[in-house]
Amino acid sequence: MRLMQLAREATAEAEQQLEQCDLCGEPIPPEHRHLLDLSTRELICACQACRLLFERPAAGGAHYRLVPDRRLALQDFVMDDAAWERLRIPVDMAFFFHSSEADRVQAYYPGPMGATESLLELGAWDELVRDNPVLATLEPDVEALLVNRARGARMQFIVPIEDCYRLAGLIRTRWRGLSGGEEVWKAIDGFFKEVAAWRT
Repeated sequence: MRLMQLAREATAEAEQQLEQCDLCGEPIPPEHRHLLDLSTRELICACQACRLLFERPAAGGAHYRLVPDRRLALQDFVMDDAAWERLRIPVDMAFFFHSSEADRVQAYYPGPMGATESLLELGAWDELVRDNPVLATLEPDVEALLVNRARGARMQFIVPIEDCYRLAGLIRTRWRGLSGGEEVWKAIDGFFKEVAAWRT
């Protein structure tokens, strides 16, 4: 009897340590999928059952959308320095996604104050899509083109929007001084190595 009680207590304690589904309250493991609240652009944790429900495109209506898990390194991406300058991004790192609410592509760059919107030159974006047709496959709101040109890098990925949020949070919390400091740049390097290692 005592053993059963201890087992129940241990199970209850383990469940308390797990995150909970923001929709139904069920415990969920650390590795789980997210929904995007389209009105607030906040990520919502989802259990397996809720994830399956929202895999149908119409399930979330105009409120929620399941964040996909596709991560794709774009090895043959066509964008020279002039094309980057035409996008009018003031720094060397940014992400781009189609916002259903704004009905256009938006560009953000991560920095010490978080993610800041940049005034994107839409004509330049159209040229980029023409040169890289894979960009036409981005799922609105929940997938992004992530570009890293910092410190001589030339990296482009299609990623879930949650990766962009994670990068922005990493930079905001670790940035020190004018240049960021070596800690943040090591973290940024680790982040992009992790994204490049995904195979989805």
